[in-house]
Amino acid sequence: MTCLSPDIAARLSVAPMMDWTDRHCRYLHRLMSKNALLYTEMVTSAALVRGGALHLLEYNQEEHPIAVQLGGSDPRELAQATAICVDHGYDQVNLNVGCPSDRVQSGSFGAVLMKQPDLVADCVAAMGGQGVDITVKCRIGVDKQDPQQILPEFLEKVSAAGVKRFTIHARMAWLQGLSPKENRDVPPLDYDLVLQMKRDFPQLHISINGGINTLDQAQEFLDAGLDGVMIGRAAYHTPDQVLLKADQQIFNAGQAKEARQIIEEMRPYIAQHLQNGGRLNQITRHMLGFFAGQPGARGWRRVLSTDSVKDSAGLEVIDLALTHVNKDFGDV
Repeated sequence: MTCLSPDIAARLSVAPMMDWTDRHCRYLHRLMSKNALLYTEMVTSAALVRGGALHLLEYNQEEHPIAVQLGGSDPRELAQATAICVDHGYDQVNLNVGCPSDRVQSGSFGAVLMKQPDLVADCVAAMGGQGVDITVKCRIGVDKQDPQQILPEFLEKVSAAGVKRFTIHARMAWLQGLSPKENRDVPPLDYDLVLQMKRDFPQLHISINGGINTLDQAQEFLDAGLDGVMIGRAAYHTPDQVLLKADQQIFNAGQAKEARQIIEEMRPYIAQHLQNGGRLNQITRHMLGFFAGQPGARGWRRVLSTDSVKDSAGLEVIDLALTHVNKDFGDV
């Protein structure tokens, strides 16, 4: 399969999201967009190097271009983990410097690393020796830091260590007092600062993330000079409005697809998964967002949610769910 280079594909990317962007989700998303850059869930370097959890790196070749996101703060271990990811054929490796969860903080990685740009520089320098492009996803700052001061300092130090592509979540992370969910919504967005960073560092490839829900918003940021836009929850929950139209609107390639077409294209993949002993709900939980806001959407979600978890659930559950679409008018 011919695919775009990761830097070009990053014009639009789907954010790495824990418990969501697993390999089934990514296969589904790839059917919706041939061009958007896809990310794994965050995988810790310790899980790969010390835990031997190589199953976390499984993916389908159709998912390219695909980047793996690593979490960690030990340069040597991150270098080893990166080498493992290279052996598995990933197109890029991304270092998580943005996750604010307590579990991540306790491991001294994620957003807390915004306070240690020298350590981040050491990490990416070690990772960069493995023959793959290293990228960083970060916040504009954490806690009481002044983003206007620390973000340019962070970009300067880390880029000097070899990183040329950053995805910036345009919010502070408050490591105390806010849950990870609240950290996605409560701290105010500062898009202007990210735009300023692109003006100050024109040589860097900078993508913006945070609160972006539509392709029209994404296009506005691209028109403003940013190199890419990363969309998270909107791409997952309303794929009809985002991913199905992405190739046509963002990449000027192909035609917008329809949800029913994607569902039909998923059938062989689902059948193979079931034949291999998998469960239907492991895939269909990622399909609940289809038809959002359309007649019958509630019935679609209800059938998939209740019937897909049954031991004997097969493709007939999807057929039943589809009978509700465009039938139960007003039931969205």
